[in-house]
Amino acid sequence: MFLGLFAAILSGIPAMLAIAGVPLATAWIAGQFGFFNLSLLSLFPARVWGVMTNTLLMAVPLFVLMGVVLERSGLAERMLRVLARLMGGSPRGMALSVLLFSTVIAASTGIIGATIVMLVMIALKPMMEAGIHRRQAAGLITASGTLGQIVPPSIVLVLLGDQIGNTYLEAQQSAGNFAPDAVSVADLFAGALLPGLLLVGLYALWLAVSVRPVSGAAHAPREPVSASEVAFTFLPPMLLILAVLGSILGGVATATEAAGLGAVGALLMAAFVQVRGVERWLIGLAGVSAFALVGLRVTGLDRAALDTPAGMLAALAAVVIGLGALAAVLRLWQRGLAGEAMVETIKVSGMVFGIVIAASMLALVFRGLHGDQTVAHLMDALPGDEIGAVLLVMAVVFVLGFILDAVEIIYIVVPLLGPAVLMGEVSPVWFAVLLAMNLQTSFLTPPFGFALFYFRSVAPPTITTFDIYRGVIPFVLLQLLALAILFAFPALATWLPGLFFQ
Repeated sequence: MFLGLFAAILSGIPAMLAIAGVPLATAWIAGQFGFFNLSLLSLFPARVWGVMTNTLLMAVPLFVLMGVVLERSGLAERMLRVLARLMGGSPRGMALSVLLFSTVIAASTGIIGATIVMLVMIALKPMMEAGIHRRQAAGLITASGTLGQIVPPSIVLVLLGDQIGNTYLEAQQSAGNFAPDAVSVADLFAGALLPGLLLVGLYALWLAVSVRPVSGAAHAPREPVSASEVAFTFLPPMLLILAVLGSILGGVATATEAAGLGAVGALLMAAFVQVRGVERWLIGLAGVSAFALVGLRVTGLDRAALDTPAGMLAALAAVVIGLGALAAVLRLWQRGLAGEAMVETIKVSGMVFGIVIAASMLALVFRGLHGDQTVAHLMDALPGDEIGAVLLVMAVVFVLGFILDAVEIIYIVVPLLGPAVLMGEVSPVWFAVLLAMNLQTSFLTPPFGFALFYFRSVAPPTITTFDIYRGVIPFVLLQLLALAILFAFPALATWLPGLFFQ
């Protein structure tokens, strides 16, 4: 089944059809010889229903919409231009400004394709003009464009939270623990924060040491930046990130509720910079009201009775947010931005949910063929017990990253190999963050590294494919170094969740 699956994916068949079709064909063939009970396939509709009614997965299209709106509205481009001027025209300053910008965007969007294309369009030429070698520029853009997979809020972490939470619960119950601690997306967001910053720090150290100007390059003069320009450019997106992450880590909102807040906030920000007059005041007031409502939620006053001052303030804030969001959507729709953002959101979300549903068929057939028992016996035979099992899973994920997308790997590896790891004392948060950091390498490893494809599709012909591959090698090694550090020090992933949620 797995040989057929990989052959189908490599042949160019859409991943969703391959992941669902090959197991279905395998089940039918195995059923003819008595190796598979075909009646198990009747459970598939219930699995699909479970996916589509999962409120946690509602966060995926909302986070996608948030990222697409920020990218299409020009807010991200404005941030990079101001940051580049702020950091000066030197090669090292330009490289660090691109990295810092990518970190902010990673916490705002998490959409790799849009981030890399945007960086190529607005940062590649200034980087090369500043004296950065084209190979280093290509490596930096492709690597920093993937930070959205590990820096929360991340779509990958949302998907991992869903899979790890369910897998951990089933594994612990199979091991005799019928009251395990639940694992939420909030746990993963908190757990990934320090490892994500660790990776950014390693990137920054590498750039500080390795970036040297190309001989003969003319440096652009440093342009002054006013404090008001910096404040109006960076304050809104930073407040949006703080509201989304803060509401999750503060325990006052679920990931889905915070994603809704982020989507509305992105729409308000995009419309605020494009309208004038009364509409702009209304939209700005709606943004302020959103933060006020979050503050009321933190204090618990949002549930006060309507005849109390707090209750009246919460109701008024909700009305203002609704009117502001409506005005923002109408204005963005007239300008074509809202329609484009919705279409792109549907495309990305459809791809994700298609793979999720297809992977349900794969997991069903895999268990029907007793593959879960085979994997458990294999893990038990490994030296090192649980640590050996974790190392095996990490090795499998890294190898699969050369040929599969991160979403595909999540829904193939976690339900199939995860139970054998999570039956024991392995921290599910640590295991999930290890997976997320490992999955990030899948975007940079040829031949099917999607970040490489995105860069190649918009890069000028003067940058060859060989330049791109050579440029990403140091960053892949830095990712593996960060993975090794996280493996050696699990507290990097477990300390913050314990601080916030226990």
